[in-house]
Amino acid sequence: MSSLKTTPAKSTSVKAVLAAVAADILLILAFAAIGRDAHHRAEAVLGVLQTAWPFLAGAAAGWIASRAWRAPLSFLRAGVPVWLGSLVGGMLLRALTAQTVVLPFIIVATLALAVFLLGYRLLVAGFGRLRKK
Repeated sequence: MSSLKTTPAKSTSVKAVLAAVAADILLILAFAAIGRDAHHRAEAVLGVLQTAWPFLAGAAAGWIASRAWRAPLSFLRAGVPVWLGSLVGGMLLRALTAQTVVLPFIIVATLALAVFLLGYRLLVAGFGRLRKK
């Protein structure tokens, strides 16, 4: 009989997971802060949190649904699900809580969250490739 050799699964460091979670949270908060500032909204801290919470909840759903902690810096395995979770979940939660959901905001949120949540993962991947050369 032949024995089956299995390669141990590459474990993701806790530091990488925490860094990706922190980056996602900070970038979603930045998105909310930039949007509020562009519209000259008051209540800086509480207002940003009020704007950001639906997107943060959606991002958390994306993390859980995709098990992003397995490859937190992966563009496809983590980035796309977290981005789509934050966008779709955020818009649904905003609609359910009587917050503004209009087409121009959806377009801006789609682009901004993509640049933020996907962009840093692409940068990390690019730097990783450069280091291997």
